Amino acid sequence: MTRIYFTSDIHGSEVCWKKFLNAGKFYKADIAIMGGDITGKIIVPIVEASGGKYESRIFGKDMVLNSKKEVDELVTKVMSSGYYPYICDKKEYVNLQNSQDKLDELFNELIGNGLKRWVEMADQKLDGSVKVFVSPGNDDRFVIDPMLDASKRIINPEERIVEMDKYHQMITSGWVNPTPWNTAREEPEDKLLLRFERLFKLTDDPKHLIANLHAPPFQSGLDTAPKLDKNLTPTVKGGQQIFVPVGSTSVYDLLRKYQPKLGLHGHVHESPGIAKIGRTLCVNPGSEYGEGILRGFVVDLEKDSIPRYWRTEG
Repeated sequence: MTRIYFTSDIHGSEVCWKKFLNAGKFYKADIAIMGGDITGKIIVPIVEASGGKYESRIFGKDMVLNSKKEVDELVTKVMSSGYYPYICDKKEYVNLQNSQDKLDELFNELIGNGLKRWVEMADQKLDGSVKVFVSPGNDDRFVIDPMLDASKRIINPEERIVEMDKYHQMITSGWVNPTPWNTAREEPEDKLLLRFERLFKLTDDPKHLIANLHAPPFQSGLDTAPKLDKNLTPTVKGGQQIFVPVGSTSVYDLLRKYQPKLGLHGHVHESPGIAKIGRTLCVNPGSEYGEGILRGFVVDLEKDSIPRYWRTEG
């Protein structure tokens, strides 16, 4: 038997990353998998003010920081929440506000520095007793791929097939169908179908294949998200929020066609659960990274069956 621990969508939360590094051993897993959307989405400026004070705004609240200790505490809080703290003076803050190019350059730098620190943490923490796979998701910029590839303990399985144990292989892709946010790794369904099918064709034995595809299959119950209007605001009707399926038809069609043993999915935080597509067991742990909660699934694999699986909360 091989035990897998799977999680996804921690979006820059350092608390969740540290929990992930411990999760493999905690759940007595042979393999730990992080399924994408590793990096954060937001920079939180901490701006130098007069009199040695600093100003910032987080969670809709304006803050004045009166000491280095308070600044350090805020930096830790920001990092734990999945954001990137950035200390600067007012002149630089204004320049960044007025230049999208400079802001993008800074964002890439902060993402790169943050992931480099995480990889170093993993290389020091992990001892090789648990095989660890970490791949990017649609929200992750391409700057992170070389850093994952350079790790001594982490394996980046993106866009290829890897051996999991004596019987099982895994294909991985962080690409998804189009979203309202125009993220780094998304494309139309016709192109996704070609991308994913190329991966499925790398195996001669789909019945023992694990499909680690960030996008959940369409209308599977693992892809239900709030319906957004043109202003990206959730739609409400009769006092109730409206939810719609947002997963990938390509993922659904290929799971139907090839019938792998296991589908590992993320991307849609609001839709945790399990689904069966033919013989394929599909899971989405969901995500509560903003609260520092690491959601996951433990899945036990035997050669010809999946005898046990359950959702976890860390």
